[in-house]
Amino acid sequence: NTFGFIFETLCIRDLRVYTSKKWGEISYYNDRNGLEADCVIHLENGDYALIEFKLGSDEIEKGAKNLLKLKNLLKEKNFKEPKFLAVITGGKYAYTTEDDVKVIPIGCLC
Repeated sequence: NTFGFIFETLCIRDLRVYTSKKWGEISYYNDRNGLEADCVIHLENGDYALIEFKLGSDEIEKGAKNLLKLKNLLKEKNFKEPKFLAVITGGKYAYTTEDDVKVIPIGCLC
């Protein structure tokens, strides 16, 4: 678990640097139903993205399902949909799942 927290912190740090160039902001989402997003990127124009961080490749599917549940909840409540959903991982390969969730290795953030 400790490495997972360190991994999440490193990802947040990188994303803060990149979003600050585009007048963005980073936050965290957690609701009373237990749905969460490790990172929400908010851009000045109102667009946003939901991101999960999963160090192990075994956790990617779990993170993607969580993001899809959150997206569906937001849709039910008539909120603007996120621009994209992503799971940032310690893996080697970037790809898009059948449900259109981006899987991004942390190495792609460099």
